[in-house]
Order: sequence, then structure tokens, then C-alpha cells
Amino acid sequence: MAGFHTKTFMKHDDYMTPKYAWENIQEFLPKDKIIWEPFMGNGKSGEYLTELGCNVIHNDNDFFISNEGEVIITNPPFSIKKEVFRRLKELNKPFIVICPCSMITTKYFRELFSEDDDRIQIIIPRKRIQFEKLVNGEVPKLWANKCNFDCFYYTWKMNLPRDILWLKL
Repeated sequence: MAGFHTKTFMKHDDYMTPKYAWENIQEFLPKDKIIWEPFMGNGKSGEYLTELGCNVIHNDNDFFISNEGEVIITNPPFSIKKEVFRRLKELNKPFIVICPCSMITTKYFRELFSEDDDRIQIIIPRKRIQFEKLVNGEVPKLWANKCNFDCFYYTWKMNLPRDILWLKL
């Protein structure tokens, strides 16, 4: 019987956010603030957020050096999510970040946010987000667009009406 250990993977961290992932939470996107989408990807996230009425900065500046916008909304490379959340905490700006649901149980995440006066709030999508994989800038042949894990929208300082919101879309 085949198991996870029998699969072979090339390491690529380019999974693009589909437009509907941002449309799902458009009621929570601040239209009166400057949003920084710091991870460039294929450039579509910035376009999608702009189409939804947001004022967006979306460029190729280094997230770990730059400090732009008033609110950060992004889907970062998951391979560096620990470093991303440390930087987010350092920047001390409201954020909405798409990341795997399993992150809530990690030690680093707990250490960063469990004792904070500003609580993490979570938006849970109705169904799994199907990211578009890119390898060297192109969708691989035979890519089935079937994500095998769930993601949440992790928010901080966004003042949502409840700490856990289940989307009804």
C-alpha cells in the first residue's frame, strides 16, 4: 500500500491564491486603509484585492526589510510561515494571513500570540481553498488543483465581530 513516504516532491513554494479566496472575505477587507500584500507570487493577489475595492501596495520589496501599508493581507510561502509571523508581530500591524489550519497548534504560534492582549481571530472557509501551483512560473502538466490540507484566515487586530467566524458562502 502506498503511503505518504512513497511520494516524491520537488520543493516549490509557489501556490497562488485564487480570486474567490479573497472574495470569500471581502466584507472583512478594510477599504479605508492601505493594504500591503507583501508576497508577489504571480502578481494576481494584488490585482484581485484592488478589484475588490482595496487600496493595495503589491511590489517585489523584501518583506523582512520593508514596512509598507497600514494592514497586511497575504498568502505567504508556507515554508517560511514561522519567520513571517515573527515579522508580522514585530511590525505590529493588523493582518489577515492565509495559512494551514494546523498552524494554530504549533509552539511558535502559541508563543507569539497566546499571551497577547490582541487575540488572534480566525475565519474558517466553507470549503478547502484550491491554490494554483506554479513551477518556474508555469502550472505543471497534470496538476489537478487539489489541495490536500485546509487553511484558515488568521487575523490579528482586525476587530472581527467574533473570535471564530465560519463563512457561509
